[in-house]
Amino acid sequence: MRITDIRETAIPLNLNLRNAVFDFSQMTTSVVAVITDVIRDGKPVVGYAFNSTGRYACGAQMRARFIPRILDADPDSLIDEERDNLDPEKILAVMMQGEKPGGHSDRSVGIGTIEFAVWDAIAKIEEKPAFRSIEARYNPGGAKPKMFVYVGGGWYAPGKGTPKLLDEMRGYLDMGYTQLKMKIGGASVAEDMSRLEAVLKLVGDDGWNLAVDANCGLTREAAFEYARAMTPYNLRWYEEATDPLDYGLLAELAEVYKPPLATGENLFSTQDVQNLVRFGGMRADHDVLQTDPPQSYGVVAVTRTIRMLKEHGWTENGLMPHGGNQMSLHIAAGLGMLLCESYPNTFGMFSDFADDAEVVDGYLTLDEDRPGIGFEAQADLYKVMSELSSA
Repeated sequence: MRITDIRETAIPLNLNLRNAVFDFSQMTTSVVAVITDVIRDGKPVVGYAFNSTGRYACGAQMRARFIPRILDADPDSLIDEERDNLDPEKILAVMMQGEKPGGHSDRSVGIGTIEFAVWDAIAKIEEKPAFRSIEARYNPGGAKPKMFVYVGGGWYAPGKGTPKLLDEMRGYLDMGYTQLKMKIGGASVAEDMSRLEAVLKLVGDDGWNLAVDANCGLTREAAFEYARAMTPYNLRWYEEATDPLDYGLLAELAEVYKPPLATGENLFSTQDVQNLVRFGGMRADHDVLQTDPPQSYGVVAVTRTIRMLKEHGWTENGLMPHGGNQMSLHIAAGLGMLLCESYPNTFGMFSDFADDAEVVDGYLTLDEDRPGIGFEAQADLYKVMSELSSA
């Protein structure tokens, strides 16, 4: 058993969506294929992944460092002999050889994307859905095949006023979602409060069914101004007000904003998250941590983050993965997390889950009969992936 090749291609998103900081018009994402010599249904098993959304394609680092390290390694050194399968922990260790400590985002996205493709291959070799392979290794008996999913939406776009925002959010409710998230910080506080109040009326004036996301785009003064304005609404959470590494400011914000805060999608390692819980004033009883698994070294690293969090009084329910895709869905289900994000019809072929996925009262039930992560059930995305592996 061996990995025979690893391939990457960059795909442009070409979207006019905007948050408080940037738009997606120039954004790209890496698609990866990990090809093995294991045969299933007459064909080599291939694991696929992409690097979530919000970070640019990272093929240069993959081709210069991570892919050669795997292909040059003794194939037997990458095997889990007990399970007769690829060993994700050994493969992660090989990719990290020669890497200097710190500076995690330089490598975490490329490594995490390859690692997720390895997990897709592992699960296909076992002929299980990926969440069951993850459960078996790290959370025996604790998987949640029925996951609560919320929508990351409410984007800014040219010419999009409150009526179009409400049309967007109403569409998510019609799809079966019950909790929504919307962007703030890309307009004035007064305009954003007007947008927020309109959406709150749509979801039933229950703040618990609405979260907001500033995408780290607020000044110190604006972060506190939004906090004061939003406190009465008791929102599900107030996400990423300012720079993700300004733990001191986050701790100050937690002193004045008592409802839940959320952050973490722009932290890329267990060490970064550990500093956040040590110094950022995060409250284990109700705040939210949101690492993006493919962008933060992958599944193995997330399990290490969870172990660290438990040492600091958190549970896996405090970690809710960023990224509305099948990779985050499978890790959330496999590790028994509370919920997962969703991006219906937002990022083109990289949006959301399987084409036949159905959300009922906010819950999505994963398919037990679909091996791997399930990209084969996303027709447009799988076309790109299969062309990459067969080239």
